Amino acid sequence: MTANAAETLPNSPEFTVSELSSALKRTVEDAYGHVRVRGEISGFKGPVASGHVYFGLKDEGAKIDAVIWKGVFGRMKFKPQEGLEVIATGKLTTYPGSSKYQIVIEAIEPAGVGALMALIEERKKKLAAEGLFDEARKQLLPWLPEVIGVVTSPTGAVIRDILHRLEDRFPRRVLVWPVRVQGEGSAEQIAAAIHGFNALPEGGKIPRPDLLIVARGGGSLEDLWSFNEEIVVRAAAESMIPLISAVGHETDITLIDFAADKRAPTPTAAAEMAVPVRAELAVEISSLARRSFASWQRSQESRRGDLRSASRALPKAQDLLSIPRQRLDRAAAALPRALRANAHIYDRRLSAVAGRLTVTTLKMQIERSRERVQRLADAAQRCGKFSIEHRRTRLSHIGQLLAALSYKGVLSRGFALVRDEEGHPLHAAADIGPGAALSIEFADGRVDAITQSDRAAPAPKPKSVTKRTTDFGVKKVQGDLF
Repeated sequence: MTANAAETLPNSPEFTVSELSSALKRTVEDAYGHVRVRGEISGFKGPVASGHVYFGLKDEGAKIDAVIWKGVFGRMKFKPQEGLEVIATGKLTTYPGSSKYQIVIEAIEPAGVGALMALIEERKKKLAAEGLFDEARKQLLPWLPEVIGVVTSPTGAVIRDILHRLEDRFPRRVLVWPVRVQGEGSAEQIAAAIHGFNALPEGGKIPRPDLLIVARGGGSLEDLWSFNEEIVVRAAAESMIPLISAVGHETDITLIDFAADKRAPTPTAAAEMAVPVRAELAVEISSLARRSFASWQRSQESRRGDLRSASRALPKAQDLLSIPRQRLDRAAAALPRALRANAHIYDRRLSAVAGRLTVTTLKMQIERSRERVQRLADAAQRCGKFSIEHRRTRLSHIGQLLAALSYKGVLSRGFALVRDEEGHPLHAAADIGPGAALSIEFADGRVDAITQSDRAAPAPKPKSVTKRTTDFGVKKVQGDLF
């Protein structure tokens, strides 16, 4: 140590270890308050018991400790994995307990194509397991939609290609929902557009599309990443309007392609899938019309021949009506005689019934009815007497039971019932105070009384002892059970 250093040391401020650690912590956090670090995840073992996550970020020459707090880790869409190259965003700080610096991560994203492909495969397996890619969920495209909704950028070449292709094939009304197709917030805008088209009411001021096209031009995997986001895939799977995905070129595959009802290799191909060719359709309709008319002519000619053949085989009208006419004449001739015979039969039946209906017969019928009524009245009287007697006996038994259970029976044996001035029964002397008004009920009446001042309670009697003699002549002493 030099003389100059020795002279300056007494003037230097002294720090405790905690003060120095705090000063270093403030210096690091002020200088590196918000950083983005690229590195490979090392030592990742998942959340600890507290829910926090600890691992390291390394490259060829260095390694830094990293921590993700429990709340931040739960909100992360992309979860860290061992060996995955990522870009971590957070703030740099120190850990005084071990004199180390570390990064507190607030957001994390994969870095490089390999990491993105691994994330796509992981997300694809997850969504497929939920059934979002099942063929049974997919809807058929409308053959000729009236309104087509397009979700894409309003300034790109994609919307122009779609409109030109629709104009060439079959012009339809197109509604464009402008969105960002890449960058931050683009996935949320695409999902909101799909939900927005589905939320339009049928018959509203803005027509509800019959078909949706989600389109974007070609680009790198990072450029097309918005169409791999879970929010977009779920929105496409939940769409009640049939949806065509037309993202990138033919070789570009995104997760929305698996959830859509139909995948088009290009936006132009999506327009071709959406509508048929009007000229070809007109030719086909004309051909079908000619074939239909020729078929109708052949059918009419065949039916005309069948009608002529059938008309030649039919008998004449006079031949068909001759026999029914004869039957009618015969029935008309026999009708007067049959009416007279029928009236004569009913007259004889009426006379026979009138002969049996005499005064004696009516009297006998009335007498039988009177006897039956009398029998029923006698039976009813007997039943009434039996019922009254049965209830009288039952009432007598109940009265005897009530008398046996009544406290008045106890009073008749010499006991008395003591009540307070409100009429409540008293069960113990401790419940009665001096000067209290009492009502004492005996078997033959009630007596009112007023208690005097307290007197000393008599001393308890000693328990009696009973001497018993056993069978062997030895006396035993046993206390009284009571």
